[in-house]
Amino acid sequence: MTRLVRPDAVLVQAVIAGALSFAHLHDLAEAAGQDGWKAWAYPVSVDLLLVAAWHRLRSLRDAGESARSAWSWFAVALAASLGANVATAGLLDLGDVPDWLRILVAGWPALAFLGGTLLVHRPTPPSPADPGPEHVAEPLPVVERATEPGVQADPLPALPAPAPASAPAPTVSAPPALVAHAQKIAADHRTRTGSDIDTETLRARLGVPSPMAEAIAAQLA
Repeated sequence: MTRLVRPDAVLVQAVIAGALSFAHLHDLAEAAGQDGWKAWAYPVSVDLLLVAAWHRLRSLRDAGESARSAWSWFAVALAASLGANVATAGLLDLGDVPDWLRILVAGWPALAFLGGTLLVHRPTPPSPADPGPEHVAEPLPVVERATEPGVQADPLPALPAPAPASAPAPTVSAPPALVAHAQKIAADHRTRTGSDIDTETLRARLGVPSPMAEAIAAQLA
């Protein structure tokens, strides 16, 4: 089943208003001495400036920027369209157009071109560029501590003195008779066990301190 297209009332009203305004602007331009294709170009110029100003107004408002310039050009285009509608409603003799109106109609193309250029080519602030080599932070200079004349610098702390080396242990000497007795004990131990006597056993058999037992064991080796 074919779906019926329902006309939009707002769209129909916009088309009617645009057609009437277009015709009024054409009639006013033609009455002001702009004949032929020039009379048809005037309503196109006014409507384009009106649309461009409205589009710029919406863009600036969405971006949160000031829309004063867009409002100004929108008001200029709206005044031109509304003025043509009022002038052609019987308030102005189109057969005898005053000179000031001829001047306004003749100067409109330049005014519309200026407004369109300013609306389209609006200067944008430069974006922050990446810092070049000249913006690289320089290393901080090393400042040495200088002493004033007559002022003595703080002395460096003295290093601790090395600890004295431990003195060598005194050499223990055993009497020859004790060494001879130890030799007999060691021989008897080797005969009974088949192995050399150890220092601890020698010390116990002789009844001497450990340092002397070690010195005697060193002589028996």
